[in-house]
Amino acid sequence: MFLKYLKSSVLGLTAFGMSAVPALAEQCTNDTWNKVMSRGKLVVGVKADYKPWGFRSSDGAIVGMEVDIAQAAADAMGVELETVAVQSSNRMQFLEQGKIDLMIATMSDRPDRREIVGITLPNHYTSGTNIMSPKALGFTEWEDLRGKPVCGKQGAFYNQVVTERYGVEIIAFTGNAEAKQALRDKRCVAWVYDDSSIGSDLSSGNWDDFEMPLASEDDNPWAMAVPLAEKDCVFGNFISGLTYNMHENGTLIDLEAKWGIKATQYLVDKKAQYADWIQ
Repeated sequence: MFLKYLKSSVLGLTAFGMSAVPALAEQCTNDTWNKVMSRGKLVVGVKADYKPWGFRSSDGAIVGMEVDIAQAAADAMGVELETVAVQSSNRMQFLEQGKIDLMIATMSDRPDRREIVGITLPNHYTSGTNIMSPKALGFTEWEDLRGKPVCGKQGAFYNQVVTERYGVEIIAFTGNAEAKQALRDKRCVAWVYDDSSIGSDLSSGNWDDFEMPLASEDDNPWAMAVPLAEKDCVFGNFISGLTYNMHENGTLIDLEAKWGIKATQYLVDKKAQYADWIQ
């Protein structure tokens, strides 16, 4: 029932959007949409090394929160799903080259990226600044870090932010592996970085004595993307409608819980923002 409602709702939104901008609609070839519908399969680029958003299960299949979003898109279109493992270094190129139809791969929404791929709105998720620290230290708020040594990666903007706001003493390392090892060696009380990366580490089972205890700051929304030429055409409007509905009905919050991801205020706020005013 949900998928039937989703498909009719998104297609209705697409039809409205296309009729509202006839000059733009005339420029749309809808090549990707037509290709997907003709072959009966949606090919989506996802991460395969970023648990729990996209990773390989014990049988080798790619699973995770963003893979479930990809499946919802395929189901709403009435086609099969094929996932292709991508990396940060090639995910946009794969979309440009037609190797994938859609990209859902933990990518931040940036102005320069909007010039390369068709980033659809609303954004489906976000990441922010947080810390990983030993559970035994019991940190509960950012002010707990004031004056304490905190490990970071050289060049990361998080270092300057937390230094200026909370007066921490950053110990910067050339890479994340070195910074995290220093945390294990008790050279610092926490590691400051992107909360999605920290969440991935905590999900690995290798950091059972550590936690991400604070409220994340400085939201950095994530983007789904279609080919640039398709952004304001049928396919782009379809993905926008899909994302809107998944915010409105709480599906993204449910997926977050399913994959054991620490609840984000971002999804709560989006659900409230897009709520049906009659309810």
